Amino acid sequence: MTENVWTRWPSREALGREGITRPRRLLAWSVRVVVIGVLAWGAFDAHHVHGWGTAAAVGGILLTAVLSWGFYRTTYDHRLWPSVVLIVLLLGMAGLAQATAFEGPALVVWCGCAIAALERFPLGAALPVAAVALASFSVINNDVWLTTAAIVTGMALAGYVMRLDAEARGGAQRLLAQERAARAAEAESAALAERARIAREIHDVLAHSLSAQLVHLEAARLLIERDADREQILERVVAARGMARDGLAETRQALSALRGEMTPLEDYLSDLVRVGDGAEVTVTGDRRPLPVEAAQAVRRVAQEALTNARKHAHGAKVHVLLEYGEHEVRLDVRDSGGTAGELTQAGGGYGLLGMRERAELLGGSLEAGPDKEGFAVTLKVPV
Repeated sequence: MTENVWTRWPSREALGREGITRPRRLLAWSVRVVVIGVLAWGAFDAHHVHGWGTAAAVGGILLTAVLSWGFYRTTYDHRLWPSVVLIVLLLGMAGLAQATAFEGPALVVWCGCAIAALERFPLGAALPVAAVALASFSVINNDVWLTTAAIVTGMALAGYVMRLDAEARGGAQRLLAQERAARAAEAESAALAERARIAREIHDVLAHSLSAQLVHLEAARLLIERDADREQILERVVAARGMARDGLAETRQALSALRGEMTPLEDYLSDLVRVGDGAEVTVTGDRRPLPVEAAQAVRRVAQEALTNARKHAHGAKVHVLLEYGEHEVRLDVRDSGGTAGELTQAGGGYGLLGMRERAELLGGSLEAGPDKEGFAVTLKVPV
């Protein structure tokens, strides 16, 4: 234990009102009303109270109430010496009441001081204060010693039980606050992850499409400057338009994926390979829906691998293998090798770095490099 149990204050959550149910608050206020009623009855029931005595009794009750309120505030702020001074003044008020023949109010104040000290003070200060208060109570109590001992023991136990109950409530409040903070942090983390996901989708979808359009449009511009044949220029423009159409379709698919509306992965790969010549798709294993992130990783890696094949192995045969395993899904894209195509100038798109980042974020792996004939990309994602 890093903090001494004798000098440790009850937490502010324990000393505050937060977490107290409405019935308990009503009960606490009822007890306060009863205590004030006992004090008032004890003060004004005495036959010698009249004139200035009445005013003094009222002033004493009000002063006791103010001192009690101040004690509750200073203990809530964990201010030891002001709290000690206030409870000593309360004990003095009880002694003054006893000296002026207000025995009933004196007994109530002494018992209240003992219980409040055990509930709200560090134990090192609570025990001496409670001992003084209960000893004073025992001295002036007119009951037999056994009854007095039972009352004193009951008061001490009541104060300590109230302390334990307050600390348990304070612990529950701290746990609740920690849980709320954890939920807020989790929500913020989820929002950041979603933003990163959207950024990856936008980059993956638009980067290679726009760069390919740029190549065709730049080629069309050069042809125009050289007064080339109209058919050649039109071919480039049509190719750029096709790239724009494909990019728009892929953007719509990405937006659908972000909303959780995705076409089957096999259909997407079949549509994807139709764009290139000599590409085929093979699917093995038990087909089943994949988590959105895993499905998107497979889609984007397949898209980037086929784009790279068209860039760097123009005219090569490309084989796409999608294998559903028991605990993972594997995508293998291999080409047979070929010459670099004109799309090589379009840049790397999201590239191998982006594909590897997708895999690692999902706890998977990506391997890319030359094989016997051409180039191979292998993605493994746990599902």
